[in-house]
Amino acid sequence: MRLDAWLDIACLVRTRSEAQRACQLGRVVVNGTRAKPHRELHVGDEIVITRPPGRKQVVSVKGFSEHHIARAEARHLYDDLTPPATPEAVELRRLSALLRAGPRPAQAPDKRERRRLRRLKGLDD
Repeated sequence: MRLDAWLDIACLVRTRSEAQRACQLGRVVVNGTRAKPHRELHVGDEIVITRPPGRKQVVSVKGFSEHHIARAEARHLYDDLTPPATPEAVELRRLSALLRAGPRPAQAPDKRERRRLRRLKGLDD
């Protein structure tokens, strides 16, 4: 089975095109080598996926499915070998999330914010 299709079916990425892009950018490594989207997978292959903040997810292929299945069932297609995060790494992720959620640059309010402002001002009854 193709790597990009398996990543999509195993619910490790949202779409097959996202899996292809991750492979092309070198974010997917199979058995120690960078993998192309069309690479054939076999049971026992070890896949390392680099996630956006630099985390790495390590999985081992256990099985295949020809079509999409529920996420709970898809978890049976692989073993997650990712080591647990250290407390320092968890704290660093929490702090970076707080920084990303900081104040936005000044811009016009979106539809939801305009409705909220109208309710606060009492103009929306």
